[in-house]
Amino acid sequence: QVQLVESGGGLVQAGGSLRPSCAASGSIFSINAMGWYRQAPGNRRELVATTASIGSTSYADSVKGRFTISRDNAKNTVYLQMNSLKPEDTAVYYCNANIKTTGYFMRDYWGQGTQVTVSS
Repeated sequence: QVQLVESGGGLVQAGGSLRPSCAASGSIFSINAMGWYRQAPGNRRELVATTASIGSTSYADSVKGRFTISRDNAKNTVYLQMNSLKPEDTAVYYCNANIKTTGYFMRDYWGQGTQVTVSS
């Protein structure tokens, strides 16, 4: 069994910062890509940022230069440093990880989501 547990969302004023984190635990053999997605009310879930196991990263155009994704492989944890937040960043943010379990099954896992609200 594998779990992703997120924390660090919240309410912030425009221009502020937040740093949610997501920790994976359970029967983990290895973790490949980890990433963050978000879903605003009435919208589809969209990719925000991803990081490969070797550390390479990619970002949605809407967050480039403002958000930074990073990971601590020793802690099986991924972070999303969000700066210069805008009201349009308001959404539920979901962590995603591609994990090979100790039984050598590989699949994507999702966190429960953490609410980020940016007030104008």
